[in-house]
Amino acid sequence: MISGDAVADVLVIGGGPAGSTAAALLAEAGHRVIVLEKSHHPRFHIGESLLPGNLPLLKRLGVASKIEAIGMPKHGAEFFSPTHGRWQRFDFAEGWNKTLCYAYEVRRASFDAILLERAGCLGARVMEGCRAREVEFLGGDGIEVVSQQEDGSCQCWRARYLIDASGRDTVLGTRLGTKRRNHRHNSSAMYAHFRNAWRSEDPHRAGDISIFWFDHGWFWFIPLADGITSVGAVVWPHYMKNRAQPLREFFLKTIALSPPLAERLKSAALAGEVEATGNYAYSCRRAYGESFLLVGDAYAFVDPVFSSGVMFAMQGGIAAAEAIDLALRMPARRRRAFRRFERRMRHGPRVFSWFIYRMTRPAMQELFMAPRNFLRMKEALLSLLAGDIFGATPIWASLRVFKLAYYATSLARPRTTLAALRTRARNIRPVEPERAAAGG
Repeated sequence: MISGDAVADVLVIGGGPAGSTAAALLAEAGHRVIVLEKSHHPRFHIGESLLPGNLPLLKRLGVASKIEAIGMPKHGAEFFSPTHGRWQRFDFAEGWNKTLCYAYEVRRASFDAILLERAGCLGARVMEGCRAREVEFLGGDGIEVVSQQEDGSCQCWRARYLIDASGRDTVLGTRLGTKRRNHRHNSSAMYAHFRNAWRSEDPHRAGDISIFWFDHGWFWFIPLADGITSVGAVVWPHYMKNRAQPLREFFLKTIALSPPLAERLKSAALAGEVEATGNYAYSCRRAYGESFLLVGDAYAFVDPVFSSGVMFAMQGGIAAAEAIDLALRMPARRRRAFRRFERRMRHGPRVFSWFIYRMTRPAMQELFMAPRNFLRMKEALLSLLAGDIFGATPIWASLRVFKLAYYATSLARPRTTLAALRTRARNIRPVEPERAAAGG
């Protein structure tokens, strides 16, 4: 038997940025919302760099001032190319939309906790330490979910709609068999937090994210407000496959392959354990069904080189809330609303993926290290880097010019281009089993 307090309009699996955003907006609209979150907030999560495109979303949720209080201002991004032996900085203020000129670096533990707390304040019922175990579809009667709490007790929940915001657990994608590894961009990652890493003395640049290319992929360097710096390496699966030493030592050895990064960390010390994940780019074949929607990492995950993860999650949460709100108020419009939701979910990864797939190639590095604003293509690129791809900013023609410049640069250096393609094909092969995910 299901008690009355276990019945809702919407059940959300996962209390990260996607689930919290959807739950907050649906609760604010007057719907009964239950959130099942397997962990207890605050909890560690990687992916600390926000985009300027996140700020309007934070204002919409009413948490902008709280995020400002925990954030490190981020005015741009800088890239180091060992081929060119120098830096290139991109300032968001030079983008097409001059109002999207900064963002924040945040501790995800604090950031995610603020969003989940906001959902609760707006009326969502939040169940932490509660893991979804079984999902049953009831046809036109909605869904039923069995959850298990940390003490082993189970409860049955029923709702008209389900939002899967379970992140990399991909509860529905796994259950329905729709999750597919992205063979076009296999990557593995290692990451950790450091104390006493180098900081820029320029306050306008102290919070910038830094990207370092190197032979096996790229590094991120993200300064946080509390003095901690997040450092990670995104590498080819083939590189991780050859690891023959403990992860900590292998990670530090990998950092040494980038002298500029190693210099920034020469006086730093690890502030925690080194973590790793393997072959993590994937997507699900569909983002919705009759009674469910997939948002955030539960739907797709792409390489984090442009820090798009939190923005995609929040945009997906907003899109899901709008679609389900309409479906609850006007059931006859559900199908159209869900189709529009899926188009919005596909839009972000599709736009970013073209750049992500080519990010380590010589032609892309050449364009990034010598940016030109011919037909405003630099402004359009900066708008992309700022996450300004969901509104009315007219960047698309200029991005097409950028792509043409990429292809022209590739054709002008055929030997270099072919060598890079062969290297990529050799190194991108998936690792089975995924040793890269082992932490030992």
